Amino acid sequence: MHIALIRHGQTDWNLQGRMQGRSDIPLNETGREQARVAASALSSEPWDAIVSSPLVRARETAQLIGSALGVPLAATYDELIEQEFGEAEGVLVADLDARWPDRDFAGKEPDERVGPRGIRALERISVDLPDSRVLVVTHAMVIRHTLAAISGHAERRYPKLENASSSHVRFTDASWRVITVGGVDFADVLPGLGDPITGMRLAS
Repeated sequence: MHIALIRHGQTDWNLQGRMQGRSDIPLNETGREQARVAASALSSEPWDAIVSSPLVRARETAQLIGSALGVPLAATYDELIEQEFGEAEGVLVADLDARWPDRDFAGKEPDERVGPRGIRALERISVDLPDSRVLVVTHAMVIRHTLAAISGHAERRYPKLENASSSHVRFTDASWRVITVGGVDFADVLPGLGDPITGMRLAS
């Protein structure tokens, strides 16, 4: 099983530097073009299906990529929805530290729940589309936390993921393994991740 986790294309809130979370903000024209560019980059490999988060920015990105590649658009998965940031949604990222120095936004989904939720999404997709190569359009924090849960490292140590970038994971030898992070080989990202966290899932 091979999965490419793709961050959705740009929205106006991304452009403005606002916290987005589960606010259902659509793609802007730049985001639509990013999806088309992503499709071109992914076209060198075969893909069996494309799925997404139910949020409109992810679903439209999936539709554009799937259409460009001739890959069938399949289900949405609630487990792929972005982390909820509660009252911080819509706030400029530059203002967060002044208002919430500990990032303890009221209504925020706890960080420790996001990675396991992402793993559940991978497992559901692998059951629904067994032995397939699947494109999965989701959100930055879901991808980062999911990769961290797989590799056993702290999410905060993972690099920023650009809009429409892809990170690849593979299920082999009875476990998920991180292959690339935002288009960069995992072996090149690993030195910057620090030591694994005791008790987290490990890729090896």
